[in-house]
Amino acid sequence: MAEGAWPVFWSFRRCPYAMRARLALKSAGQQVWLREILLRDKPAAFLAVASDGTVPVLVLPDGQMIAESRDIMLWALRRADPHGWMTGLSEAQIDQHFDLLDGPFKFHLDRYKYASRYDRAAAETHRRAAAEIAKGWDQRLAGQASLSGEQLGLLDYASLPFVRQFRIADPDWFDAQDWPCLNSWLTDFLDSTQLAAIMEKYPLWQEGEPGRLF
Repeated sequence: MAEGAWPVFWSFRRCPYAMRARLALKSAGQQVWLREILLRDKPAAFLAVASDGTVPVLVLPDGQMIAESRDIMLWALRRADPHGWMTGLSEAQIDQHFDLLDGPFKFHLDRYKYASRYDRAAAETHRRAAAEIAKGWDQRLAGQASLSGEQLGLLDYASLPFVRQFRIADPDWFDAQDWPCLNSWLTDFLDSTQLAAIMEKYPLWQEGEPGRLF
């Protein structure tokens, strides 16, 4: 890729999918034109490439579009992985973790955190279901340094923005759970330079601008 011919990355700062994609892009050293938008006021240029209206979306210089955060992470890290985020991980391990995280965990998280959109009466049931998955991750972290193995990597940084959301829904309840390893893992992330580096506030993208180099 020629210098300056950077991909265009459509993002919304607080979206956990966009957060994990930014984490991978930053770790890989892959520069992009970041275009920050508001999901309640989506620009026509964004909707022209994102038919479902969701972020993140990565548009490569050749016009190829990558519309899933999971695929954006893998694209970036397969190009360059200087911090070894994928070291020791098999495709089966990656698929199994993402399928649980983006499937059942996200399903229950949404119906707990956004109960007013779904069914308030079922919120506690969904919280318990998400908590069972979180408990499994805590047990895993008790036996190894990270979800990815010997060091923080792809599986951790894919998951942390969503576990962060789980805590935000009710911090007192979350902090009271018997998840010492998961709580420590999340706290370290919340205080990390990695999170600070991808949560900088950028002006909203304006028509006619390339974006902000990220």
